[in-house]
Amino acid sequence: MERAFRLERFIDMASRGWYSGETHVHGRIVELPNVMLAEDLNVTFPVTFWSTASDRIPDLEPSSLRWHGPSPFGPREDRGFEPIRVTDRHVIVPRNTEYEIFSVGAKRHVLGALFLLNHRKPFELKAPPIRPIAEQARAEGALLDLDKHNWPWSLMLVPVANVDLYELSINSVWRTNFGFKAAGQTLPPWAKFEQESPGVLTEWGWLQFGFEMYYALLHCGYRLSPTAGTASGVHPVPLGHSRVYVHTGESFDLAAWLEGLRQGRSFVTTGPMLLAKVGGEHPGSVFKLPRKAGGNAEWSAEVVCPDPVARFEVIVNGEVRQSIEPNAARTAEGAWRWASKGTIAMPESGWVAFRTWSDRPDGRKRFAHTGVWHFEVAGRPVRPPKAQIDYLIEQLEISIAKQRDILPPEAFAEFEQALEAYRKIRERTR
Repeated sequence: MERAFRLERFIDMASRGWYSGETHVHGRIVELPNVMLAEDLNVTFPVTFWSTASDRIPDLEPSSLRWHGPSPFGPREDRGFEPIRVTDRHVIVPRNTEYEIFSVGAKRHVLGALFLLNHRKPFELKAPPIRPIAEQARAEGALLDLDKHNWPWSLMLVPVANVDLYELSINSVWRTNFGFKAAGQTLPPWAKFEQESPGVLTEWGWLQFGFEMYYALLHCGYRLSPTAGTASGVHPVPLGHSRVYVHTGESFDLAAWLEGLRQGRSFVTTGPMLLAKVGGEHPGSVFKLPRKAGGNAEWSAEVVCPDPVARFEVIVNGEVRQSIEPNAARTAEGAWRWASKGTIAMPESGWVAFRTWSDRPDGRKRFAHTGVWHFEVAGRPVRPPKAQIDYLIEQLEISIAKQRDILPPEAFAEFEQALEAYRKIRERTR
């Protein structure tokens, strides 16, 4: 017996000029066309080349399923640089590299992961050091994606590699139960985090941890743009469970999508759709304001969600300026919709973002978080809170102590260079 099920969208994002993608994909290129269409994910960046050791250049080994048995789709393959078009608005960006260093020389030593997205030539460089790799990637127009914020080398990568993207939803956020709960370091002292026990985070606590680290780096002046990745193909999570939407306008255009991702004209989501503007502009915009006056900005936001909307927050310089419990209405498609407007006062340089979430029956949350609107007041640079920059410096110093006598001199020097960059930022704390 055959049965047909008609699928209906709760919202058509393409009709509004928004197209989805994710930047951490371990599925094979041969399987992606079918899965992309099934999940309606517009852009994917499958890992082509990979290195897990400091003495190896990235190659087609190790298999992305080394720890889970052989892939039914065979080994990874290099299809070159040119995009692979599945449809006129579903595209595979085929040449991407992951440096995920778990050993230095013969010693087990974890540094972390960094993604180089959409580069033209295979990398023939080993890591660490990372600066030559970043310079090649930058010269080829590639995007650098930080992966997790708590890897031992993450705080070094931001200033040394001039990273573009920050994963607000990482590969531990699954549709099934949350995977990796340990914070891996002392939690930031300026915020509270949802925990199962000290240092053991819930899924929402982990996301809160990532938000706060993102905000701290934004305060330092690093204009990282948000993204999302699932590691689908390795982790037990569907492609696109976490995704980033980028606005390209009336039609899909890959070059515009990539540039929008770089600029942060985007939002990250695990469920809700969050469409917002500040001053009539999409996220990623920069407003230059006169020195004496500062300024006010009008904002508007719309949330459309499969579940009732629990909370909407206006974030200004990392602080919740407004927290709203939306009175959402049911749409004809069965979703929940809420919209509102407001005004933000920006007397000094800083940034604005919005986030929202729904509460699931199982106690978990599905969230969305916009990219950032930047405000530049002449003569008044962004000033990080002292507690935040001191925390970043402390965490980097702890990491540096672990690298001593293990990393080669040129790689160890990159950690010291990063530490000096954060210490200079500390001079303008508030």
